Amino acid sequence: MLDFAIFAVTFLLALVAAVLYLYPASRQAAGIPGITPTEEKDGNLPDIVKSGSLHEFLVNLHEGYGPVVSFWFGRRLVVSLGTVDVLKQHINPNKTSDPFETMLKSLLRYQSDGGNVNENHMRKKLYESGVTNSLQSNFALLLKLSEELLDKWLSYPDSQHVPLCQHMLGFAMKSVTQMVMGSTFEDDQEVIHFQKNHGTVWSEIGKGFLDGSLDKSITRKKQYEDALMQLEYILKKIIKERKGRNFSQHIFIDSLVQGNLNDQQILEDSMIFSLASCIITAKLCTWAICFLTTSEEVQKKLYEEIDQVLGKDPITPEKIEQLRYCRQVLCETVRTAKLTPVSARLQDIEGKVDKFIIPRETLVLYALGVVLQDPSTWPLPHKFDPDRFDDESVMKTFSLLGFSGTQECPELRFAYMVTTVLLSVLVRKLHLLSVEGQVIETKYELVTSSKEEAWITVSKRY
Repeated sequence: MLDFAIFAVTFLLALVAAVLYLYPASRQAAGIPGITPTEEKDGNLPDIVKSGSLHEFLVNLHEGYGPVVSFWFGRRLVVSLGTVDVLKQHINPNKTSDPFETMLKSLLRYQSDGGNVNENHMRKKLYESGVTNSLQSNFALLLKLSEELLDKWLSYPDSQHVPLCQHMLGFAMKSVTQMVMGSTFEDDQEVIHFQKNHGTVWSEIGKGFLDGSLDKSITRKKQYEDALMQLEYILKKIIKERKGRNFSQHIFIDSLVQGNLNDQQILEDSMIFSLASCIITAKLCTWAICFLTTSEEVQKKLYEEIDQVLGKDPITPEKIEQLRYCRQVLCETVRTAKLTPVSARLQDIEGKVDKFIIPRETLVLYALGVVLQDPSTWPLPHKFDPDRFDDESVMKTFSLLGFSGTQECPELRFAYMVTTVLLSVLVRKLHLLSVEGQVIETKYELVTSSKEEAWITVSKRY
């Protein structure tokens, strides 16, 4: 499916556990700088837990040992790459299976194997057309849902605090479920039911598998399995309904049904896309608005572009391409928030990065959160500055990391489009304002979020 996209933290360690224990152990670090195991059984897992997240652990590790570092998960060697230069060296000969699909399929305990290169290319094209067609067919719906949220916010007094995370998750759930799975989710109760099951499954992916607590808790395990079963039941029902029939509304699942995929592939791919798209869209919308509230200049410039491109007309799919500064805002949001801080690949054959040999069947992490804050690549890396993406070379670097261009994952592309429509509606009518004294702390998981609710206020533009 996607080529880079991706995500982990402690969650990623579940992938390590699920994948690497299938291969022979090696205690040879091949001379790569790094740290020795803290414990024989757990390796450096205690250090990761102490750091707070895998991302924060990697930040410290790269600061201490350089762009190519090693550590241990259990008895398994893990190598992390933390600059654009070393990532380039590793990416070119290692474009194999997508790390996001591998990870989520492993965590969901799906068993279907990835196809060969031609099959993977065909499926990538299928997903790209699925995103394009579902967005075009449901554009009026997306605009309607955005305007409903605008009307809700317009009804608030200027001083009222708006729970941004809650509203963005609700908006994303409504948008994604209808565009991916169809008219069943026009019913708010169906959306609420899906959101509950989605939350149960997503919260257990990685966390419960990593520490073994899911298998130790009969109650939690049953809740997780019931939620996953209900999500699968919904998807199977929709897939069956869409087969061999034509609908005026084209949804993402239609593209999978019309492709040369078997029922299990359709189920797995629609599950992964549904789970990931909801959360990525919600968090991209949340962080974009958060950053806009902290920069009056950026918000003013975005408003001026929207006004110039759209005038008094509503946004259209064709006009999205003209909102160049809006795309820069979203790219800078992904970079500044470190939206997806870690990606992973299994080293299929022995490889070399810089002067170091990476043994076969080593897990190689792409420390994207480290790379996105590297001052040698991003001047003033902690500053939210969409203008940096005026530079074509900066966009090329971003594309290399999988956040734009041909390597952009379908879920992120989907989220970019949805967020663009929402911002075009909100910023045209509202000033988005921060709450004085609020400090938003970051939680680095599969997708980066705020630790607690993020509050904003809004005021009408006149």
